[in-house]
Amino acid sequence: MFIQTESTPNPATLKFLPGQTVLEMGTADFPSPEGAEASPLAQRVFAVEGVTGVFFGTDFVTVTKADTVEWDHIKPAVLGAIMEHYQSGQPVMAGGAQQSSGHAEHTGEDGEIVGQIKELLDSRVRPAVAQDGGDITFHGFDKGVVYLHMQGACAGCPSSTLTLKMGIENLLRHYIPEVTEVRPVA
Repeated sequence: MFIQTESTPNPATLKFLPGQTVLEMGTADFPSPEGAEASPLAQRVFAVEGVTGVFFGTDFVTVTKADTVEWDHIKPAVLGAIMEHYQSGQPVMAGGAQQSSGHAEHTGEDGEIVGQIKELLDSRVRPAVAQDGGDITFHGFDKGVVYLHMQGACAGCPSSTLTLKMGIENLLRHYIPEVTEVRPVA
């Protein structure tokens, strides 16, 4: 098994490409070890000292490290953990654990606008940020403001604010006049 790695715009994250499917669909975000019990793979990666976050896409694993450790020191251990997992035959997600589309549900009078926002995110934004090892999902819409959740390499990335304001906000405002602003949520 040969696992490739790619750098991301976030210096604290690396994208690992195991050369096979990680998730059939959707994404899975593990911003801390406490939520990793749903995934044997995430548990193995979190066992590497210095790992602070794990994120799964369809064909990649994004790993976030602590600022106090260097990639040169933990990258071999992360590669080993991913390889061990795939050789073990265990599933990526434990039985019954579900990955999701990531988008929050929205009920109310703005349903049509929210549908358009989610469609634009899915068709234009999410494929681009997946290339960088992250994801951006819909969190809410209120009085013209779209709230988005940043995951994987996007969470804590120095360029994420610029991406939100100059890229996503401009895109959404262009296609959906009701959108006035985009804000991140934690």
